[in-house]
Amino acid sequence: MAGESNNSVPSILSIRRLEKSFGSLSVLKDISLSVDRGNVISIIGPSGSGKSTLLRCASFLETADGGDILYDGQYAMREGVYASKAELNRFRTRFGLVFQNFQLFPHYSVLKNITEAPILHGEDKEEVLERALSLIRKMGLTGKEKAYPYQLSGGQQQRVAIARALALRPEVLYFDEPTSALDPELTGEVLKVIRQLAEEKMTMVVVTHEMPFAKAVSNRVIFMADGLIVEQGEPREVFDDPKEERTKQFLRVFER
Repeated sequence: MAGESNNSVPSILSIRRLEKSFGSLSVLKDISLSVDRGNVISIIGPSGSGKSTLLRCASFLETADGGDILYDGQYAMREGVYASKAELNRFRTRFGLVFQNFQLFPHYSVLKNITEAPILHGEDKEEVLERALSLIRKMGLTGKEKAYPYQLSGGQQQRVAIARALALRPEVLYFDEPTSALDPELTGEVLKVIRQLAEEKMTMVVVTHEMPFAKAVSNRVIFMADGLIVEQGEPREVFDDPKEERTKQFLRVFER
């Protein structure tokens, strides 16, 4: 599909008028947003508001019903019509995914979990191995190279999942509630890694219930409810001076 004719630098991700229903249930209603390079976007909101479905549509895990999805100004979906399978596969190399339940291969070691996908993509094995060992050090997992997922804590498993996503050198990382399966201590381990990535200007979209984290790390916060973007802005605007009553109601729960 042809790209946009725009002289300005396009956002790494642009979503326009996105719609998604499951049967008669409308889950995403006219969603529009953009993500610029080096920015961290946090998506907050009550359960069932469409946050995870939005990420799954942006990463083609769910098929949207209408709207546009663009990466770097190039259409992955235009007015509800997707690009070819080959083009979608090319777009998939642009992003990495980190899920709340880790989704590691249980029969692979830490090292193989991280190296498998780049090698399957045809990258040089020695280069991939060097990159993987560097990521293992970065994630504080030195000495765990030969361990299997069942031998790791939840926080360690999630850090392996982040390393696995980074091993493909994505331009943007999607996190779907990466700490919801972890206790508070392990949550801190994972949030520390995401903060470090933010400091390194990694482009990230994070669905999260961790409000202090979203306030501290994000360039922009999006509040969703009932399949709609109710409010968005800089963290201080959304958290300290929300304009919409629905946003105020949601945030009051976290102030108690």
